Amino acid sequence: MPNIKSAIKRVNINESKNAQNTAVKSAMRTAVKKFEVAVDANAEDTKELYKNAVKHLDKAATKGLIHKNTANRQKARLSKKLSQTS
Repeated sequence: MPNIKSAIKRVNINESKNAQNTAVKSAMRTAVKKFEVAVDANAEDTKELYKNAVKHLDKAATKGLIHKNTANRQKARLSKKLSQTS
């Protein structure tokens, strides 16, 4: 544990930011999984789940948690799955 006041503050900030980043990334993964499960089950609300998954992917890419090309690739794959079902 650091002794300097600014270093102590920095540790606290890093912990809170890490928790926030983990929450955003987890929400993104959950949204993508919910969409994929709905597509496999031929559910009615796939378009809504698709929009939610894209929103979470964009949010994670904007915050720098995933690379923007990774987000675009995942969105393309999700849209391909959506178009194959409907």
